[in-house]
Amino acid sequence: MPQSPIVTSGRIGVVAAGLALVASACAAEDSTAGSGAEGGEGAVKVGVVTSQSGLLSAYGKQFKEGFEAGIDYATDGTGEVDGRALEIEYADDGTDPAKATAAVTSMVGDGTQIITGPVSSGVAVQVAPLAEQNQFLYISGAAATDGITGINDYTFRSGRQTYQDVMTSASLVGDLEGKKVVVFAQDYEFGQANVAAVEAVLGEGQGAEVVPVLSPVETSDFTPFARQVVDEQPDLVFVAWAGETTNAMWQSLSQQGVFDGTTVVTGLADRASFDSFGPAAQKIDFLSHYFAEASDTEANQALVAYLEEEGVEADIFHNDGFVAAQMVVQAVAEGGEDVEAMVDALEGWEFTGPKGEQQVREDDHALIQPMFTATLSGEIGSLTPELADTLDPADIAPPTAG
Repeated sequence: MPQSPIVTSGRIGVVAAGLALVASACAAEDSTAGSGAEGGEGAVKVGVVTSQSGLLSAYGKQFKEGFEAGIDYATDGTGEVDGRALEIEYADDGTDPAKATAAVTSMVGDGTQIITGPVSSGVAVQVAPLAEQNQFLYISGAAATDGITGINDYTFRSGRQTYQDVMTSASLVGDLEGKKVVVFAQDYEFGQANVAAVEAVLGEGQGAEVVPVLSPVETSDFTPFARQVVDEQPDLVFVAWAGETTNAMWQSLSQQGVFDGTTVVTGLADRASFDSFGPAAQKIDFLSHYFAEASDTEANQALVAYLEEEGVEADIFHNDGFVAAQMVVQAVAEGGEDVEAMVDALEGWEFTGPKGEQQVREDDHALIQPMFTATLSGEIGSLTPELADTLDPADIAPPTAG
């Protein structure tokens, strides 16, 4: 997570060092042709580097679909901005920072001025320093790590950040002074960022004792970690999880009786995960970044309708792709082919996305946005999210980074 009160990963510069992008970079691995006119005068090249394979491939798929919907919406179906073509190229980062930096190297070496897409926090924090070194506009995708906010002048984000998740969770619980909170998460940037945010917001901010229980990303047997959670006898369990092991993790928590003795708060993830909560589905309090039923903005209606035509149901990270597309169009509309002007065009920009009114904070590029709380209703196999509350963007805004 980022700067005060969140901390950045000390590994941010390890891969980035020495990777200044050059025109001789080799072709991006697994890249595919995107939409938009090819070779037009004044065209702007946009690279979408996201997880089409790997642990977070389902989220990368949603980001790509949402991005395509957003480009359609923001350009009125033309794929152009004031007559200027958007040349969009897609590449698979495989949820692998090294693969992502190779794809970015190739794209920027080929003249790409805008990069977006990472859904992995580990990928996102490695790409960000390259944006500053090579002066391209970088719009991080669904990656939630707070470390993206304020990292440099060229980096923005289209999704929420962990601090906003934790502030939303704080609205779901009562007085935590002197109580114990266990953070159950994966041991990489995303999980570590959640631990730091919970320590800052619920620990330092509300007087709770915060105990992390972190599982290695490669773990498939979560039983010993679930037992650790039970043995801590917490008053609250904050679960931060992503990826294909989600179902197995929830099953382990259920089997070890975690839900029997404490309150469990977690983020409402993709719809495919709803049944994984099993009998505990209606016992969990959910914080939510996005679900289609939470908003009725014009942008959300457009997103839902576009996806329905493709036979897809709007899901958690479709929003982030859609917003990234809105930001790309704004940057090109106001900045043309000048990256510095693109940055200026996004700083302080206020707009309506699928979630509602949002603003890019000028000082550190935090995306100030509403968040939601929710419950799940219905039976296993047909669980649906229901809006409990919409939190005002200002009430959950992260402190200014830097």
